Amino acid sequence: MPVTSALPLGAGAARKASSAVTAAAYRGIRAQSEFLCQPLSAEDCAVQSMADASPAKWHLAHTSWFYETFVLEPSLPGYRSFHPQFKVLFNSYYNAVGDKHPRPERGLLSRPALSEVIAYRRHVDAAMDRLLQSQWVQSAEDAGARDAALCALIELGMHHEQQHQELILTDIKHLLSRNPLRPVYRAPAMKTGAASVPALEWLACPERIALAGSDGNGFAFDNELPRHRVFVHGFQIASRLVTNGEYLAFIENGGYRRPELWMSEGWDRVRAQRWQAPLYWEPGGQGWRQFTLDGQRAVDPAEPVCHVSWFEADAYARWTGARLPSEFEWETAVSELENDPVQGNFSDDARYHPAPAVPAAPAVPARTSLPPRLLQAWGDCWEWTSSAYSPYPGFSVTAGAVGEYNGKFMSNQYVLRGGSCATPRSHIRASYRNFFPSAARWQFSGIRLARDQDGAR
Repeated sequence: MPVTSALPLGAGAARKASSAVTAAAYRGIRAQSEFLCQPLSAEDCAVQSMADASPAKWHLAHTSWFYETFVLEPSLPGYRSFHPQFKVLFNSYYNAVGDKHPRPERGLLSRPALSEVIAYRRHVDAAMDRLLQSQWVQSAEDAGARDAALCALIELGMHHEQQHQELILTDIKHLLSRNPLRPVYRAPAMKTGAASVPALEWLACPERIALAGSDGNGFAFDNELPRHRVFVHGFQIASRLVTNGEYLAFIENGGYRRPELWMSEGWDRVRAQRWQAPLYWEPGGQGWRQFTLDGQRAVDPAEPVCHVSWFEADAYARWTGARLPSEFEWETAVSELENDPVQGNFSDDARYHPAPAVPAAPAVPARTSLPPRLLQAWGDCWEWTSSAYSPYPGFSVTAGAVGEYNGKFMSNQYVLRGGSCATPRSHIRASYRNFFPSAARWQFSGIRLARDQDGAR
């Protein structure tokens, strides 16, 4: 079973929590990364299938590099790095730290061996354990600004590793899909076959001035800040995600052959890369089949369509006469229509594939006044929005190398919301802003439709 752990919440929560709570959360997250790699061979962990993906071995090492570089070397007296060359090999994009091994060549790193990477993790974990038991944590309430910053870095490192846990799953899926043997990541565990899909309903959200971004009650990345007011026109949002069956109708109607449905760059991608269906779909004698982490199987029309680019999501929405929601519409809808805490199909459930929507339970008499609720608001698929990834008003880049974490990527990307079946549940929240280029398909990305209050695009 997967390892789960609750993260300490709040800006600087590691400072306010006891060292035991912080250490337990740290160990749980580190164990989960290695749990995800258990079904893999050493060869699986070393290969890179495309420039956008990284070997599992690299993810395991890079997350250790993060703690070593930003936490241990500056803050643990007497700390000795595991290997001086790892500073370059496992740097991702932090220019302020120094040189980096080229991203497209991470799959050429046959050395260090996987066993040495695991030894590196043990070395870092032992040092982190010493740090978490040191006096600055024990006297947390009296910690100064330096210690508060250090605690914030530890908390950032844990959320950073959870991001890489998701990438381990998405990257290994892409790798295994490129193998003609169609290898299975793990034994089939998901139920297949047709399910009763709730009818798509349009849920209304009236015009308002809304608050967007983190409210400070829990961890947030810098790109979720500062909290600010936005004017949101009245709109309608679909009650659930678009299904494979609905997307199949788009394909059969010539969706990939009709340039009028596509943005110009998207149409160029369709022609150049010969897109004819979502990534991992293949035509067969008895209909479409798709590759999953459980192996290859028939496309289930009841499941949410996933592994579509922003271009495909936008073209499908245009074909239906609808559009994609803005990120602020999505955040407003979740706060207005989602009555439960963050619950859904996440990586904690070890399904690693989107599940069909389940009808909302009928309201009990005491709750009959509650508004309709969104289905699949959390997990299953990241939901593309129409919002370009840009800074919020008043955004400022964090000082130091960690300031490169998000801010410098605010160009030529779109925002996704809600999390996926590969996302840890404790990692997600309403203000979370994921982002990818408009042509990215290897993430578990799907579609939720929206339209204006009068039903128009």
